[in-house]
Amino acid sequence: MNDYSPVNAMIEQQLVPRGIRDPLVLGAMRSVPRHLFVPEAFRGEAYQDHPVPIGHAQTISQPYIVAFMTQALELTGGERVLEVGTGSGYQAAVLAEIADEVYSIEILAPLAGEAEQRLKELHYHVHLRVGDGYGGWPEAAPFDAIIVAAAPDHVPQPLIQQLKPGGRLVIPVGTSSQELIRVRRTPAGIARDSILPVRFVPMTGEALQK
Repeated sequence: MNDYSPVNAMIEQQLVPRGIRDPLVLGAMRSVPRHLFVPEAFRGEAYQDHPVPIGHAQTISQPYIVAFMTQALELTGGERVLEVGTGSGYQAAVLAEIADEVYSIEILAPLAGEAEQRLKELHYHVHLRVGDGYGGWPEAAPFDAIIVAAAPDHVPQPLIQQLKPGGRLVIPVGTSSQELIRVRRTPAGIARDSILPVRFVPMTGEALQK
């Protein structure tokens, strides 16, 4: 791969200068063929510094946000991770490069079907199902880390409950103004910190309508 490849440009111009230094995250971002996770019409934009439409009024997040959120999970390898909002499957593939087991939930059946096929073709083993991610995946819990790719107006309690002791949840929260929140399950209880202003599509699902 030459120094001017889109992948290397993404790493060296977008990620490293903004503080993405975790070698596992950088290695995963380098390994996953991002252009195969966007519609063919947008493949020329796949490695550019912005979200890309993937159909069904959804987008694949810009590379920096994917890398930042993955780094915020503080993975070291061997973990069990839950993703809420599969989308195109790109974030799941990045997680699968690092973690031992990846579970992913997508509420839109057409997107889930496309992502499942894509991940299989690229030999990424991800447990994927269609459903409302607000409630997590109780039968596969507890998780070392949970990542959410859509914004509810509050942190869903079921996701906090499905964290292992020491586990981390990274989630965008808010409506008109959103913050990326990291929740930790510590011996002293639940700790939260706000780590980045963000803009995600709203989380949808039955629990949020109640």
